[in-house]
Amino acid sequence: MLKQVFKKAVVIIITAQARWVLKKYCPRIVAVTGSVGKTSTKDAIYSVLSKRGFVRKSDKSFNSEIGVPLTILGLPNAWNNPLHWLANIWSGLLLVLVQTKYPEWLVLEVGADRPRDIRTIAKWLSPDIVVVTKFAPVPVHVEYFGSPEEVFNEKGELVRALKPDGTLILSTDETVLALKDRSRAQNLLTFGFFRGADVFGSKYKIEYEGARGHRHPSGVNFSITHKGESVVVQQRGALGKQLGQTALAAAAVGIARGIPLADIAAALSEHSGPAGRMKIIEGIQGSVIIDDTYNSSPVAVNEALEALSSLTAKGRKIAVLGDMLELGRFSTTEHRAVGTLVATRTDILVTVGVRARDIAFGALEAHLPASSILQFDDAREAGIAMKEMVAEGDVLLIKGSQGIRMERIVEMIMLHPEERGRLLVRQDQEWKSR
Repeated sequence: MLKQVFKKAVVIIITAQARWVLKKYCPRIVAVTGSVGKTSTKDAIYSVLSKRGFVRKSDKSFNSEIGVPLTILGLPNAWNNPLHWLANIWSGLLLVLVQTKYPEWLVLEVGADRPRDIRTIAKWLSPDIVVVTKFAPVPVHVEYFGSPEEVFNEKGELVRALKPDGTLILSTDETVLALKDRSRAQNLLTFGFFRGADVFGSKYKIEYEGARGHRHPSGVNFSITHKGESVVVQQRGALGKQLGQTALAAAAVGIARGIPLADIAAALSEHSGPAGRMKIIEGIQGSVIIDDTYNSSPVAVNEALEALSSLTAKGRKIAVLGDMLELGRFSTTEHRAVGTLVATRTDILVTVGVRARDIAFGALEAHLPASSILQFDDAREAGIAMKEMVAEGDVLLIKGSQGIRMERIVEMIMLHPEERGRLLVRQDQEWKSR
């Protein structure tokens, strides 16, 4: 009880400080929301804008009632340390009282774990640009809402908060496009791999490197077109068409800011996305790991499986999938639906966690042989088994919700575990102690 009272007090104080800071320094704001790809999109936008001035972005997935004010104040998460929170509050007060250099632009990720999360933030945050990524039929965190429609309406509150002279940037996803009627903004840009998009992606291709017989995926390239002008973007070290989606969203923000398309392409080609999001990592025994361990949801898993399926591999395609959390009453059906897709996209399925057993059930129903399915209760147990079974040329997709800690499997089978601090998610001491 005392802990909850303290947390509420901290939220009230740092929110008040954040509001004062916005009034004092008047930065321009890009706010990113949606159900899939928010963090990757926020990071790509930062890569484009930071070439033209002083820009700050949300750290990791700072997108909550605590994360958004902390980003505005430029302060770290103090987790469960009251003294560190008091130090944060003091630092926030100094920022309000003492004039200092402050970012010209803030790139904020805004999420909704529970009802009214975004509505509360939208009461005091007035973005200059709002970017809405893809919506999922069954989004993560839906268990705290009455329906997926309630999640959609909650995220629509950010669109309502957009300044009238601002720019609304929407994915060409049909559900997302419906949000344009909720905005007062004078400017609209759409993005996607759809020819009718204002910022149009095409010619997506996976790149490989290595000698014949030992080739492995190294990245992707694709084209971005706006008003008849086209550029090519090359991104190394990660896979998936969703990389193109995040780049297109970032390009749309750059276009709204008047940045030349060639400069946008150069920034995006240099961009390296966050850890745990379809990252290519060398594995033991000459294997390749696709590390997508940051988080998981039905749409994100399906996209990752499509990326795995599209690869040319010398060995087996192995999907190592953990529980998808916070799906509420949709959990069983969504896990089984993933299993159905797995049966046609992979050679071997490895599940981790109690809920993921339904992925195995769905795969069995879709006629993936029982001999091609392994099931484990936790990530460490699965990692031990994977060390014994990985062979040369295998490609492993590893994905699950953050609470399942699938990065522990990657750590156990990566060729250079000494690089885990740089390459993997959740490597700070707070997470490592859990």
